Amino acid sequence: MKINRDLCDVCGTCVAVCPADAIVVSEFEVNIDDEKCIKCMNCVTVCPIKAISEGE
Repeated sequence: MKINRDLCDVCGTCVAVCPADAIVVSEFEVNIDDEKCIKCMNCVTVCPIKAISEGE
C-alpha cells in the first residue's frame, strides 16, 4: 500500500481497520509496514480523503 503524504492528514482511521496491525501512526505521519501488510485493502476503503492506494 502507498500513502500519499500530501493528502494524508494523519487521522488514524486506517489503523482501526488493519487486521495485520501493519499501520503505525506517529505524531506527523502514517506508516505501513510492507512485511506485515496482507493487502486486504481495508485501509484504502476507509480512508476518508483517499490518501492510501495500492502500491507497486
